[in-house]
Amino acid sequence: MLEKHIVLAILATLGVIGAMAAFVAPARAGEEGPLVIAKQGYFFAGGRIDRTIEGSPMVGQMYVEFQIPEKLEHRYPVVMIHGGSQTGTNFTGTPDGREGWAQYFLRRGYAVYVVDQVARGRAAHWSNVYGPVTPPRLAFVEQRFVAPERAKMWPHAHLHTQWPGTGEPGDAVFDQFYASQVPSVVDFAKQQEINRDAGIALLDKIGPAILLTHSQSGAMGWPIADARPSLVKAIVAVEPSGPPVHDVEFKGAPEWFADAAKLKISGLGEVPLTYDPPGPLEFVREEKADAPDLVRCWVQKGQPRKLKNLKDIPVLVVMSEASYHASYDHCTVKYLKAAGVNTTFMKLADSNIRGNGHMMMLEKNNDRIAAAMMNWLQETERAEKW
Repeated sequence: MLEKHIVLAILATLGVIGAMAAFVAPARAGEEGPLVIAKQGYFFAGGRIDRTIEGSPMVGQMYVEFQIPEKLEHRYPVVMIHGGSQTGTNFTGTPDGREGWAQYFLRRGYAVYVVDQVARGRAAHWSNVYGPVTPPRLAFVEQRFVAPERAKMWPHAHLHTQWPGTGEPGDAVFDQFYASQVPSVVDFAKQQEINRDAGIALLDKIGPAILLTHSQSGAMGWPIADARPSLVKAIVAVEPSGPPVHDVEFKGAPEWFADAAKLKISGLGEVPLTYDPPGPLEFVREEKADAPDLVRCWVQKGQPRKLKNLKDIPVLVVMSEASYHASYDHCTVKYLKAAGVNTTFMKLADSNIRGNGHMMMLEKNNDRIAAAMMNWLQETERAEKW
């Protein structure tokens, strides 16, 4: 009888191990051998002790973790800045256990710096400093990030196929992703201001770098580069915050889109950018959309003023096939080009990288997307003679 209990216990244990193996197996599927790191660590960029606030907290700091590969093959590191309600975990793995974009670039000889934005994740949030934060938004996460094909709030949503799971609460992959969501400061203008300042401090510390922004942090990449054009060698803007001038509210068929009321004072965001000639900007909405399933773009009125500090920085705007950004990222590209910015538009579907949503760095084919971005970077390296 004792032997039978032992056998049953062993079988039960093996069942648990088997279940765990099934969950982590995808991590092994894409392995390319050991990832050899010469140096890694973390630090905080920016910030100050504010003695005017009770308790004298440290405010304005960004958390930064870095890894330097043993075989460093590229002159400039990649700084990865996550989007809204996210942290740097977006880049350091996937919710089904595969390697993330940070590891992809490390394996190919890039030093990588991954941040948690100011007042987010491991960069402490003090409510008496930064104000209220966003509430949990389960339905929003399902609709925008993991299962837009069910909500069908924009014309391209039905094309989404690449999320690694059912995209429903209770699914192990969904629950891992939802566990990673964190509160964001409600005031988006404040987010842009405090992360611009911390991003500047980061570049001042590490030197010239490539910025890889995603979503909400796209609005921070432009002012960081505007303030330190000599320290930003390129910007890879993955579905950057947009479109210009007015955000879009998604309504579903048949109307699909409506402009949000709030005006972005710098066209690309809510903090100032350096235009030539200087002065207040004026905007006008185009009479006709570029295609029936696209947003009508807002552009500068009359002769466009130039973003003079960004003109020498190569920019790549990356857009997936099924994301809500598929409705309007062309407007961001159009705006940048008119303002004199050297911009390449990478529509993943044109390279037969299909079915992706907004959180493409976590989806099943995240390595193919990383490869496409890295190819552009290496072409840029050769063209710029870095």
